[in-house]
Amino acid sequence: MGEDRRIYVHKSLGGGAVADVLLWKRRCGAVVLLVSATSLWFLFEKAGYNILSFTANVILLLVAILFFWAKSASLLNRPLPPIPDLEISEESILKAADILQVWTNQALSVARDISVGGNLKLFLKVVFGLWFISYIGSFFNFLTLLYIGVLLSMSVPVLYHKYQDQVDEKLMVAHKTIHTQYRKIDNNILQKIPMVRNKEKKAQ
Repeated sequence: MGEDRRIYVHKSLGGGAVADVLLWKRRCGAVVLLVSATSLWFLFEKAGYNILSFTANVILLLVAILFFWAKSASLLNRPLPPIPDLEISEESILKAADILQVWTNQALSVARDISVGGNLKLFLKVVFGLWFISYIGSFFNFLTLLYIGVLLSMSVPVLYHKYQDQVDEKLMVAHKTIHTQYRKIDNNILQKIPMVRNKEKKAQ
């Protein structure tokens, strides 16, 4: 049973190379990702390097290397630089468009439920979520948040994979507690708001 659940964790992360990296099954790839993210964060956040200048310098260096490699190869009868055909497949574009469509429709559905349907509970959830994001953003900039996201993605899945039974037990207890408190708030506060009462009478 535990092994099946661990397999489910791997599948929930995509079941491919990305899942192997996040679960540290490919240690080399995980180390490269972690070191690369840390190096970039240090360059842009601590060393004060500009991301636009860094990108331009890297591209300039690559173009110069490829140019002189190709020239020397033609003079010395050496093979040309092995540059693959970098193309975005139509399948990848359609898949990305489908994902974007799902997210957009979900956002529009939430907006419609709030503005037209007058869903007070959903409105409070959205307000709290946006306030929480704004509160966290006041402490960190976007790059630091992105780096924290990389660190969490490299640590949380593997820890959950290792201690899944204990974590699920704690999450069930926390879920029951939050659900109980939410029902108390719902009964004591939300049900006393006139808009909620009117909607209930119309439904009846």
